Amino acid sequence: MQPRISPQTEELVRRMYEAFNKRDIGAALGFMHADVDWPNMLEGTRAHGHAEVRTYWEGQFAVIDPHVEPTGMTQSDDGQVVVDVHQVIRHLDGTIRDDRTVRHVYTMRDGLVARMDVRAVD
Repeated sequence: MQPRISPQTEELVRRMYEAFNKRDIGAALGFMHADVDWPNMLEGTRAHGHAEVRTYWEGQFAVIDPHVEPTGMTQSDDGQVVVDVHQVIRHLDGTIRDDRTVRHVYTMRDGLVARMDVRAVD
């Protein structure tokens, strides 16, 4: 049996997705550690800290229109928060570039997101 995710953590993650989808970068960053380690999916690198994540997202929003909706959330045996996400990525003209489910895996520290990884859904 998997450990139960705390209601506080579940709420934090849901609110972070809501902020991201509204393009409220400041609010989304508020759910992350100042030294957060975040994947830069456009370049295949990592962004470290609020400033780099902000710059990455601003650049991302300038070239694509992503929308991510959590569809399931669990906690792994090692304490990571595992979120299945339906993502729809559109070109700026509205046409769909990608529509699929992916898995976001969060490492939490002190009640905030310290790291995020993206994995394919089996």
